[in-house]
Amino acid sequence: MDNEPVAGRRYPLLEALMTHKGIKQKGMYTTTDIAELFDVSRRTIQAWVTDGKLVPRNLPGRGRFLAQDIEGFLQNSTPKGDRLRRTKTHEFALYHTK
Repeated sequence: MDNEPVAGRRYPLLEALMTHKGIKQKGMYTTTDIAELFDVSRRTIQAWVTDGKLVPRNLPGRGRFLAQDIEGFLQNSTPKGDRLRRTKTHEFALYHTK
């Protein structure tokens, strides 16, 4: 019993997102589940898999994802503002160097 993960600690980003969206956690997730979670199309999820951003497990049935796979994806993502800010700072440095 002591080895059980504490709710909200094992996959904090995924759990926060699912709580916010009112989605119940499961053991495995399909491409459709992930698309609904992120409010994107199944094709977008397939593109993320092709690009190596999200890695499915080789489990019975279609491409399946575990909570740890989604948590890893979330941890490797960056907020839109951070990416935009870095790009603008980088462009500023390129155009304003002597």
